Amino acid sequence: MSTSAPPVTPLATPPTDTAVDAWHATVREAHLHDLPGVPPPGRADSAGRLGVPAARTRTLHLTAPGADGGFDGVASLVLPTDDADRHTAHLDTLAVRPAARGHGTGHRLWEALRAALLADGRTSLSALLESGGAGERFARARGFDNALPLAWYVQDLRGALAAQPQAPALPPGYTHAHWTGTVPDAHAEPFAEAHRAMADAPSGDPGTPAPAWDADRVRAAARLVEERGGRLLTAAVLHTDTGEVAAYTELVLRDPADTRALQYDTVVTPRHRGRGLGRAVKRHLMGLLPEALPSLREIATTVADDNAPMRAVNAALGYRPERPAGYFRTTL
Repeated sequence: MSTSAPPVTPLATPPTDTAVDAWHATVREAHLHDLPGVPPPGRADSAGRLGVPAARTRTLHLTAPGADGGFDGVASLVLPTDDADRHTAHLDTLAVRPAARGHGTGHRLWEALRAALLADGRTSLSALLESGGAGERFARARGFDNALPLAWYVQDLRGALAAQPQAPALPPGYTHAHWTGTVPDAHAEPFAEAHRAMADAPSGDPGTPAPAWDADRVRAAARLVEERGGRLLTAAVLHTDTGEVAAYTELVLRDPADTRALQYDTVVTPRHRGRGLGRAVKRHLMGLLPEALPSLREIATTVADDNAPMRAVNAALGYRPERPAGYFRTTL
């Protein structure tokens, strides 16, 4: 007599500690199997993602229960709530324990996700995936294409600082600034304006408008990192005459126990490009880290394959390619 698999079920909101533990165990086990040698996410990261949605979004977390009381598979959708983005969604997580693969767990999660997306009127779904692995094969079988080829790059922080003990000098008329957490009020609006300069960055999703960054939105993004248990450090280059944020870079440590941080955005605004500010602002941030985050060993970041200027900056600062990936997209 056959026994059908337990139905895919939404995770309770807020999740219990037991549910977070089971979710994190599934994500960690899948990560260690698929990406050996790449540090897995910490529990604080999993708990933060499950417990605190980003501003202007709602989330859907689904689980495929296992026979041992844990989860054979888990999946998360991020659903923007702004009118301009109401057609889009992002697949943040779809992980299946290695022992549960080949038995339809991933397919059941996908069908539940797809039904939820269609019921909510979503027509576009994106996901950041490793290239050449099980995730890409699964996605391509369901209509995803690689809309933006990119790669992960990793920097050995101590080695990079030893190789470049002196930061490059800024051109006349510029000065450094940095902060932890939320942007200081004096820089909030210029910082939001610099964020708006990201509109010309490759996104892989030409049908989705760039976020409408303002001071409230950049503050909310910083608070989200902290509310999820992480730390955010930002370095900026200011134009001394105008107070403009000419360049900035952000670094996030999602879990205090992690030894690898993530470099988020690095932006040089259009009228200040060609002056070496991208390299200067990233090197300035690197110099702050031994004191600010003494346990940090590595920094990882993604760069689009067609973003030659940023790849050159990273190479000069000691980043090495780690693995190919892509911003995958499908229409429903």
